[in-house]
Amino acid sequence: MTLSKGRTMRERLPQGGRIDRSRRVAFTFNGRVYDGYHGDTLASALLAHGVRLTARSFKYHRPRGIVGYGVEEPASLVELLGADASGNEPITTVRIRDGLRAKSVNCWPSLRFDIGGVNQLFARVLPAGFYYKTFKWPDWQLFEPMIRRAAGLARAPTQPPANGHYEARHAHADVFIAGAGPAGLMAALVAGRAGKRVFLADEGTEAGGGLLTRRLRIEDRPAMEWVADAVAELAAMEHVTHLQNASVWAYREHNLMMVTERSPDHDSLLERSWRVRAGRVICATGAIERLLVFPGNDRPGVMLASAAQAYVNRWAVRPGRRAVVFTNNNSAYAVAADMQAAGIEIAAIVDARPQVPPEALAQVAGIDVLGGHVVVRTRGRMSLRSIAISPLAGGATRSIACDLLAHSGGWNPAVHLFSQSRGSLRYDETLAAFVPDIPAQATASVGAAAGLMTLPEVLTSAAATGGDVPRAHEAAYAIAPLWRVQAAGKAFLDIQNDVTVADVQLALREGYDNIEHVKRYTTGGMGIDQGKTGNINIIGTVAQQKGLTLPEVGSTTFRSPYAPVSFGAVGGLRTGEVQFPYRHTPITEWNREQGAVMYEAGARWQRPGYFPQPGESFQETVNRECGAVREAVGVYDGSPLGTFELKGRDTGRFLDFLYTNKMANLKPGHGRYGLMLTDDGLILDDGVALRLDDYRWILSTSTGHADAVNQQMEKLLQTEFPDWQVMVTAVTSQWNNATVCGPRAREVMEALGTDINLDNAAFPFMTFRDGTVAGLPTRVVRVSFTGELSYEINVAPRHMRKLWDRVMAAGAPFGIQPVGSEANHVLRVEKGFLSLGHEVDGTVDPHDLGMGWIMSAKKSDYLGKRAVALRRAADKPRRELVGLLPDDPNAQIPEGAPLTPGGRKEATEGLVTACVWSGVNNRWVALALLVNGRTRQGETVHVRLRDEVIAARVTAPVFYDPGGQRLRS
Repeated sequence: MTLSKGRTMRERLPQGGRIDRSRRVAFTFNGRVYDGYHGDTLASALLAHGVRLTARSFKYHRPRGIVGYGVEEPASLVELLGADASGNEPITTVRIRDGLRAKSVNCWPSLRFDIGGVNQLFARVLPAGFYYKTFKWPDWQLFEPMIRRAAGLARAPTQPPANGHYEARHAHADVFIAGAGPAGLMAALVAGRAGKRVFLADEGTEAGGGLLTRRLRIEDRPAMEWVADAVAELAAMEHVTHLQNASVWAYREHNLMMVTERSPDHDSLLERSWRVRAGRVICATGAIERLLVFPGNDRPGVMLASAAQAYVNRWAVRPGRRAVVFTNNNSAYAVAADMQAAGIEIAAIVDARPQVPPEALAQVAGIDVLGGHVVVRTRGRMSLRSIAISPLAGGATRSIACDLLAHSGGWNPAVHLFSQSRGSLRYDETLAAFVPDIPAQATASVGAAAGLMTLPEVLTSAAATGGDVPRAHEAAYAIAPLWRVQAAGKAFLDIQNDVTVADVQLALREGYDNIEHVKRYTTGGMGIDQGKTGNINIIGTVAQQKGLTLPEVGSTTFRSPYAPVSFGAVGGLRTGEVQFPYRHTPITEWNREQGAVMYEAGARWQRPGYFPQPGESFQETVNRECGAVREAVGVYDGSPLGTFELKGRDTGRFLDFLYTNKMANLKPGHGRYGLMLTDDGLILDDGVALRLDDYRWILSTSTGHADAVNQQMEKLLQTEFPDWQVMVTAVTSQWNNATVCGPRAREVMEALGTDINLDNAAFPFMTFRDGTVAGLPTRVVRVSFTGELSYEINVAPRHMRKLWDRVMAAGAPFGIQPVGSEANHVLRVEKGFLSLGHEVDGTVDPHDLGMGWIMSAKKSDYLGKRAVALRRAADKPRRELVGLLPDDPNAQIPEGAPLTPGGRKEATEGLVTACVWSGVNNRWVALALLVNGRTRQGETVHVRLRDEVIAARVTAPVFYDPGGQRLRS
């Protein structure tokens, strides 16, 4: 990447800053190549080149520049391109690197000439809430595509990152500290020296917080030297974890903290997500400067005072040549002094307070201070050229030429995490801000996050639990609140969402006087920045308009995430074992040796999905495995199925209550298929119950619902039937099984050698026998999940690999094939067997699935019986299980696709639950849930897809051996 000739960093200060001037970095912004230094952000590098215009506003497409210097940035969002593809990144948080490509969002065809700027001409007819009233007729969908295209946000990346991956980790700590400014570092030192396990996370690229941007001293030396010593001491403590560039974005129940680490310690990692459980949480999150509200406060060149100070001190950049400082508090005076020391001409300090405290004036000797004045207007098209000021009490206006207006409306403690923890807030009159009040969890706020605004107070509060407090000095903080300047013109309360004072006044006139309603009606505080710089000004404006105090108005709810978080980081990478180990059967190694594609099944089991042979496609593999089961013989590992042994004199009647059909009359040596319902009459699980003797039973459940069934049984026995004698033992891991299935299964069993009589009359379907098979002690069950003759051979885990090897050897002459879960899925769809992950979708009951026969009419009660009766008493149309045969036999229907009348874009009448290629039918077949489906067999229905409509004929939900002769053969 080559820098264009003549493009220099003309606003870079000759010295200072925390940047590495030996490492130049080239990057592209809006198609132009710029350069900066290692340590620059995109914002600081552009300011160094004198770039003021960086964005267009969300609704009006007004020119916007850089306002903040961190996650609080409300005005300039960028879209990252190429390998870094990401949307809506605050320009102030993007670190530049060689080859970085970024562009402004919400502008076309270019940033300087944006067609959307025409919206400014129609601003009067585009107030808050106009879209609620305007786009109702004739149809919202008519306008939706246009509105979405006009929305001022970037496009989501279309591809995942080309290189690297995300990771998720878990940790435990005695003390979790959010923020590594002076308060966080002091708290970490105290806890670390006491031997506590400390987890310290900070969103900045380096520790120091506000000390990075100000010229303060601790122990009579530069404050950053104290920071360096503190970081080094913490690094030497093995029990301390210290993360930088790590955003603490959520505070959950029981002190669970969510952290995204954006610069992990491994080149292949993009981001790492942490879930940290802490005994105590310390919020050392600092404070955020807020805007002053006056006409034209969004113009490029109007910047938060703290941001101007940060660019001067941390990045050695002049954000302007001639500046005016506008404030209502003491903190801006140190900003003026720092800018003047950097060579920026300070034209004036405009202070809304008639009487400026002496300690503030002492910092700016020689600078013109205009007390009791406010800014009433700004001028300039694409950047600031001048401002107009006026006495607050009224009088003539005066113009001041300037290219930078650094303004400060005071400081808000960053209470976001404390509020997420459900702690309450109170309004502090002396700070004109909301501060933490009563905690709801084991948490405490320290430093500026607790409303302590000077460095000595910050260090003292953080060291409250013990330790010496370093000596420091900072001028006292004082403020006179100014919620808005009374002057004509657009004054923005929320710069990101283009929310003005007039918008809030309109909301109040229309009856939205609750602060939460104001927020939603105007969208104030609902942007990516979540109103960090403007929320309290909205509250203050509402209070003034209604004649209330701020505590009476109240604050809005702070929700996670505190800062934007990528979906990749939230999900993390979970292709391997993370917190819970995978569960394996003794056949896992064999499966992998055969090249099986392994899936994660329910309850964390690793199971083979399919066994591809060289040169085979996925569909060819599945077809081959299905063909083996239908025409010869296959074998699958059924070990992950849940297995429970129940014992006791009341087991029979307990199972009668648990299942919808009768179980107590089952004879020893026999089994029966059954359904379990939940309390609300929906299907919980299906499986087989085997009776061993009068008081002992074996229950087989689905893999994924085994734990839920166990919980259901224990709950019933402990709360509903505590006097019943039933003992439940989970024996899933004590039994493994190889299920031999197919028309030649009996021949394979005979070839294995067994003392069990395999004749169908002696060993019929739904019975079991104990004996030996292949020289191993076994329990063999005649049960089928494929629709074919099947023998489920159960052995102890220590015998499973021997059994499997012997089955494969004995079955080789008969063409035996190992079968994965994909083929099993096809086989069960052909037979119309239900699947808990497909047909059982949380809305259907057994009657809907055509299984009313299993709902016993002889039993007085069973779990869910009354709930089913109540639901069906409404006599409303229900979705019922049907089969579908596409008119085009080669048309595959995506699972989950909606069925709509005539394929039109209207309310759905059902959905496709499964669709597979059926080898025995030589076509695609599907199962679906269709309104009144059983009465509609023979009809043609339509599947609506994005680009086409597929016609299909409704049939019975079974496509193979409807009488079940083959599985009973």
